[in-house]
Amino acid sequence: MTELDVARGRLHSQHIAQPTFDTPEAVVRWMGAMQAQDYGQALWAIGVRMPSVTLSQIEAAIADGRLIRTWTQRGTIHFAPPEDAHWMIDLTAKRMIARDAGRLKQLELDADTLLRAEKILCVALETGRPVTRNALMKRLELEGISTSGQRGYHILWHLAQHGLICLGPLDGKQQTFVLYEKWVKNPRQIDRNDALVELARRYFTSHAPATVQDFVWWTGLTMTDAKAALEGAKPHMVSTLYDGKTYWLPADFSFTLESDLHLLAGFDEYLLGYTDRSAVLDPVHAHKVVPGGNGVFFPMIVVGGQIVGTWKRTVKKDRVSITHDLFTAFEASEAFEIAAQRYGAFLELSVTIE
Repeated sequence: MTELDVARGRLHSQHIAQPTFDTPEAVVRWMGAMQAQDYGQALWAIGVRMPSVTLSQIEAAIADGRLIRTWTQRGTIHFAPPEDAHWMIDLTAKRMIARDAGRLKQLELDADTLLRAEKILCVALETGRPVTRNALMKRLELEGISTSGQRGYHILWHLAQHGLICLGPLDGKQQTFVLYEKWVKNPRQIDRNDALVELARRYFTSHAPATVQDFVWWTGLTMTDAKAALEGAKPHMVSTLYDGKTYWLPADFSFTLESDLHLLAGFDEYLLGYTDRSAVLDPVHAHKVVPGGNGVFFPMIVVGGQIVGTWKRTVKKDRVSITHDLFTAFEASEAFEIAAQRYGAFLELSVTIE
């Protein structure tokens, strides 16, 4: 296996090179979970893995509860299959909550305060209808619980880590929240060992080729749990070596070389799904995708598996304006036009390239 094989293999396994899924929920289920703290970018991350879909169709899936956003992998917001989100959270919740203990202490959010907040918010959400974040914060304030600073965020995050709430569909531009048990109709019941194996199988199928270190990064699991998960998934996997590292992939894995240009979302799993990103992004250019290493990932231009530039969009009333910044010298005008038009069709807007 070569570095180029790793990159192009991931284009294939993530269904970027050949989008085939016909529903948004099928995309998310295949991927296991998808980074989603930037809502608009996350919608396109789903859309680029489908041959034809619009933003409004993906938002309809969210409104219908066919996929949800909540803090699953690494305690970070992801899209996840509704029926699986609870057991995914359970795999790392204790570690995430323990990691947050110091911050809770700084914010003076003790166990009694969190329990009071839980009771107040669960009552506010008991109808099963989505309630805006602002309305929930006001409810807490009326009951004498301050939401200033980051207290409100950490209260919501804490309840989500206990599997009580998750994000609902947007209300205009406002976040909403729902009770998980009211919103999710048929959550799967699965024991921890089976859950670990299931998550490993999904990850190493949808993100192949990948290492166990990549899996640890993506999930937030301990190395011990990650190795146990991989061990259970090995009957479906094969391994290969590259640069002294062991990469895992499905036993029937194959892909064709392709050099198409793809416009990927910021925070796309193609880059964020791995701890070692050097196969797809030359470290020399990493600061151009993540300026200052501040955790904000720009939308990416990918050619032949390599991230070769970034792009920006400006949405206007009847059109979207798209610009690009290339790291490497090559003629991208026609291929970029095709990819940009595809993005415009996703937004149901005409496209202007500047």
